[in-house]
Amino acid sequence: MGRQDNEPYSAEQLRQIREAIRNKYAAVSISAEGKFGYTTGKESAIALSYPAEILEKFTAELLNSFCGVGNPFLVGPINSGDAVLDIGSGAGFDLLVANFYTGPAGRVCGIDLTQQMVERARENISEAGGVDTIEITHISSENIPYDDETFDVVISNGVINLSPCKELLFQEIYRVLKPGGRFQFADIISETNLPKEMVGSLEAWAQ
Repeated sequence: MGRQDNEPYSAEQLRQIREAIRNKYAAVSISAEGKFGYTTGKESAIALSYPAEILEKFTAELLNSFCGVGNPFLVGPINSGDAVLDIGSGAGFDLLVANFYTGPAGRVCGIDLTQQMVERARENISEAGGVDTIEITHISSENIPYDDETFDVVISNGVINLSPCKELLFQEIYRVLKPGGRFQFADIISETNLPKEMVGSLEAWAQ
């Protein structure tokens, strides 16, 4: 079946983009240091106003894997008992932050395109005490594997721009949010057009 008019990329192009992203973040699952054009790790988390009382609970390995571009928790409150979904949950940093706010009565779920990130997140959560209110799922596309109206809040940190199918992703986010739910995300926006040599670049997609 051929590409539809509302599909910006062919199946092969989507495969290549997602493979480039998986390869990049498989390496980031070990450490984010030196892999981005901005500050990462604990220094970045402090600069982005993550609470010190939360950061002090995290292992050095978890802090080193942080590569967020902002702090989605500053957008609005996460309350005790909330159900939260983290899109592109990486090594589990924001999952554990969300769990700090939702508490034992809440539910925190993460989805990620990279199997190595999912495995690293599970290891980090185990080291944090095996939090049984957190679950992580490996995905292969923008389809979110949860029922309609499941979550009070959906968060994302530097991941929306990685999606080649943003319209579908936003539709899926809206679908899984409860009525009155919130989408809180941080990402990088370019105010100018990309240089010609970067348009369509797989390396650029993985940034």
